Amino acid sequence: MTTHARGTFEVKMTPQPAQEGVGDPGIGRMALDKQFQGDLEATSKGQMLAAGTDVSGSAGYVALDRVSGTLHGRSGTFALQHSGTMTRGTPQLSITVIPDSGTGELLGLAGTLAITITDGQHFYDFEYTLP
Repeated sequence: MTTHARGTFEVKMTPQPAQEGVGDPGIGRMALDKQFQGDLEATSKGQMLAAGTDVSGSAGYVALDRVSGTLHGRSGTFALQHSGTMTRGTPQLSITVIPDSGTGELLGLAGTLAITITDGQHFYDFEYTLP
């Protein structure tokens, strides 16, 4: 059975220095720290890579983060994989639970997470299944 978890979250993105001689300096790297409230009471830490283009409003990013806390009262951890693009201002985003990343009472967790931003506030809608 599919379940929805909804709530808000805050995110802190901290730019990370480029590693000399590694990769392309046009690809930015950020450390991610998130605090989730609502049906998911958790924190997460992760890394993001992003690249812009010469066209205004076009960019892409990938990220991974590990979430630790409670989901509808069940405690454990799981990892999320993000893939996002912006095409001339139109966003497309996919955030998926990494298979077999759930631990504790979240063992076997699968699902996708959608994000909306309204007036600067971040909201999540997490559609998931647990065995």
